[in-house]
Amino acid sequence: QVQLVESGGGLVQSGDSLRLSCVLSGRSLSSHAVGWFRQTPGKEREFVSAIVGSASRTYYAVSVKGRFQISRENAGNTMFLQMNTLKPEDSAVYYCAAARLWGDRPAVEHTDVRFWDYWGQGTQVTVSS
Repeated sequence: QVQLVESGGGLVQSGDSLRLSCVLSGRSLSSHAVGWFRQTPGKEREFVSAIVGSASRTYYAVSVKGRFQISRENAGNTMFLQMNTLKPEDSAVYYCAAARLWGDRPAVEHTDVRFWDYWGQGTQVTVSS
């Protein structure tokens, strides 16, 4: 049984910072890739950031590069998304995700939602002008 729970969302102003956290229960994050997606009404879930591969390489969407930072604490089964210089365009429900690093993997890249095995319930981030 693997579960992910996000927290840290809220209402902030443009230029503010916010840190999201996600806790995994059931298995260690050391055996999983981890990532963050976001979704706004009427749109599909959008890739934000991820840590993938045996070398734990970090990836970011162009829209958040230089402003957001992803991190992982395997021992505590916790992942984070530090969001700086927030913009109204960043407003969305943010979801953390995890993917197994063993067994049969889907033939898609980490930017595709089908890559990921587990999802959190989402946390709302709203950035006012």
